[in-house]
Amino acid sequence: MHDLFGVWSQTPQRQMEFVLLLLMVTACAAITQDLTDKMFTFPQESNTAYVKLTPKRVDFGAITVCLRTITDLNRNHGLFSLSAPPSDSNAFLIFNPAAGGIQIYAHNKQGTFRGDYKVNTWHSICSTWDSVTGLVQLWLDNKPFIRKYVGGARIRNPVIIIGQLIKERYPHGGGFDKTQSFVGMISDVHMWDYTLSACEIQKYMLDRNLTPGNVLNWKALDYTTYGRVLTEQKTTCSCTE
Repeated sequence: MHDLFGVWSQTPQRQMEFVLLLLMVTACAAITQDLTDKMFTFPQESNTAYVKLTPKRVDFGAITVCLRTITDLNRNHGLFSLSAPPSDSNAFLIFNPAAGGIQIYAHNKQGTFRGDYKVNTWHSICSTWDSVTGLVQLWLDNKPFIRKYVGGARIRNPVIIIGQLIKERYPHGGGFDKTQSFVGMISDVHMWDYTLSACEIQKYMLDRNLTPGNVLNWKALDYTTYGRVLTEQKTTCSCTE
């Protein structure tokens, strides 16, 4: 205890070093793990709980992201947040606004899709973006939506997280807003550096012989958890009465 008080009597630089050390201690070490039949649980609103995903590729001219999620939130929250430091905080973002539906951002420009995104229900979501055509598209529970133009250019050296919205200051100094944090469960996260065909997306939706993501692969995911995030068995059941 004496050492702790001693730190706070030091210079602001020493105090900041101590805070950064504490943050490092609260983070679970990066691991690569097969998360088949598992899920990440975010049990409470916070500005500290998130999962950082380490991509296998760092230069994209196109993107497909698929995931499954359940929440009871009726406010703004992000489902998948990819930034391209130092300035492009919404290089690719899957966002659920309070007004409903889903928004897909590429380079801070959005396409809005008015889907039936119900609370307390597992949803399967896939989204694609191509820098050549500038088009984004959403699939929600095996239903395709129309393509929309947002434009864009190649994305390089991404930072990818789930559970929070990446702000301009991340990763230098944080910048998370708990009122936009995710509360619920997320599973089966895959990402490719190309636009998946409609047939492949249907395989994901129906959970049938999917070709795993070559950027993020749920069966061999390299990730680090921060704050109160749990890795649990997925809570699904095919039981009938």
